[in-house]
Amino acid sequence: MNASMRYNRQVILPEIGENGQEKLAKAKVLVIGAGGLGAAVLPYLAAAGVGEIGIADHDVIEISNLQRQVIYKTTAVGKYKADEAKVRLTELNPLIKVNSIAEKLTGNNAIALFENYDIIVDATDNLAVKYLINDACSLTNKPMVYGSVFRFEGQVSVFNYQNGPTYSCLFPDENSLTANCNDAGVLGIGVGIIGMLQANEVLKIILEIGEVLSGKLLVYNILNNEQQKYDFEKNSDFKIDRITFEEKYNGSEKEHHEIEAETVLSQIDAEDVLFLDVRNNDELPKIILKNSIQIPLIQLEKEIENLDRDKTIYIFCQSGIRSKVAVEILLKNKFKKVKSINGGALVLNQLLKDELTF
Repeated sequence: MNASMRYNRQVILPEIGENGQEKLAKAKVLVIGAGGLGAAVLPYLAAAGVGEIGIADHDVIEISNLQRQVIYKTTAVGKYKADEAKVRLTELNPLIKVNSIAEKLTGNNAIALFENYDIIVDATDNLAVKYLINDACSLTNKPMVYGSVFRFEGQVSVFNYQNGPTYSCLFPDENSLTANCNDAGVLGIGVGIIGMLQANEVLKIILEIGEVLSGKLLVYNILNNEQQKYDFEKNSDFKIDRITFEEKYNGSEKEHHEIEAETVLSQIDAEDVLFLDVRNNDELPKIILKNSIQIPLIQLEKEIENLDRDKTIYIFCQSGIRSKVAVEILLKNKFKKVKSINGGALVLNQLLKDELTF
């Protein structure tokens, strides 16, 4: 297959040329998240000839993803996103290497994974994961290409580029409450635009051309096509070492606030227990328990006084991600007995069905 013909339209650009194409071929880029943002980032990196692309995502494709995650086919519903994205990228460009990493990014695997790549792309919609990516990038000295979308507005920046400002410099409050697309809604074209802007930053970093968005936050509104760039400075107080990282992400305290769904089944009718559902009101399956209350995560801080501080509070969402954020919110507000139910409503619902069948 003739590589020179494949990349001809970018090689003829004076800023790229054969040397630039060689830089792309040698580059290794890890994309965390193969959802809406990742679905826009990945094909453009592959088509440009980035030599090695890693795709890290432990989720499977759902029918509701297809409105914005446009690299997937309807027939792929139920398959791992990372595996299916690898198939699609390999079909697009068989000259590159694509690695599928169908596992959850954690404090245990992030450092080792990041060390194998040159650039890390944050294509996630989870606040806790963004801080994990930021801290792991700081430890491994890798640039983090950031993207985020809220309803009709998106943000793009590059953190930790040539020792520049980090995500924590711009967003120092790790307990702030933000909604993902499941909670707030999103138009597919919005994540597409922001994802392509992220891909653009990756290519500029590799090719060493243009002005990288380091120390700058680009904000784009798809409804009025307005965009602004905001400058921000490096916070010299932000420092993280391996010991701090291990304590933060792999410490026993984090595990202490998680519990398996099977364990809580015996406490469904306990008077001193409260089950808190932090999903939106329209989410299925419905979980009906005697001692339960539903407060969507985005409203939790406003309605926190509706919770009994004397009770043990077991928190669940759809799959166990938002419930961990809820735990942090309650701990910050001096609640003592709170735990996130691993697997969330999906696991709880199945266990309740099995119990009734038995």
